[in-house]
Amino acid sequence: MMLSFFDQFLSPLYLGVPLVGIALLMPCIILSVPTKQWLNNRTTVLQTWLMINFTKQLLTPFNMNGQKWALILTSLLMFLITLNLLGLLPHTFTPTTQLSLNMALAVPMWFSTVLLGLRTQPTTSLGHLLPEGTPLLLIPLLILIETISLFIRPLALGVRLTANLTAGHLLIQLISTATFVLMPIMTSVALLTLIILILLALLEVAVAMIQAYVFVLLLSLYLQENI
Repeated sequence: MMLSFFDQFLSPLYLGVPLVGIALLMPCIILSVPTKQWLNNRTTVLQTWLMINFTKQLLTPFNMNGQKWALILTSLLMFLITLNLLGLLPHTFTPTTQLSLNMALAVPMWFSTVLLGLRTQPTTSLGHLLPEGTPLLLIPLLILIETISLFIRPLALGVRLTANLTAGHLLIQLISTATFVLMPIMTSVALLTLIILILLALLEVAVAMIQAYVFVLLLSLYLQENI
């Protein structure tokens, strides 16, 4: 029976139980925890170096209220990177290709930044809805447009992450299918598509890390507007 290319994005079941919960626990299992020893292994040192540099780069322009978000933003980055990279392994499931999961991460984080702005500086937060120097006739229209753009932000976060990962996985599956089909018929062309497949896989590794970084970076920009 011919399977659809989109079957790889369905949540796998085992005895009727969805395995997406186990997939979401994989970052907690894989990521190493620093010990109290003087020297840690190379994986722990690399992971700590990455988190420290990311935190410095992301939170340097923030004040004290924004720097309190360092732990949750860094944890979210490592969580997304691990899920995205694990999804590139054969016979695995990528939870971040599900729009429901990405929206479940984007909406609460975005809403938290909005509530923080309304609590700490309500005048400035509401002032973002109306640019300075707007003509009187355009005030209602601009307020409506800015309000819509404000509520579209979490949707853009979730759709961006879902679309980029889904497109990459589909391209990899299409090119790999073409390679297997062409191998007995046109070996030279199959070797060419195999090279393209390897390059695309390397590109997808970079996309998996970049999209996780972009997701957290946009959240930090939303936070910066409200502190």
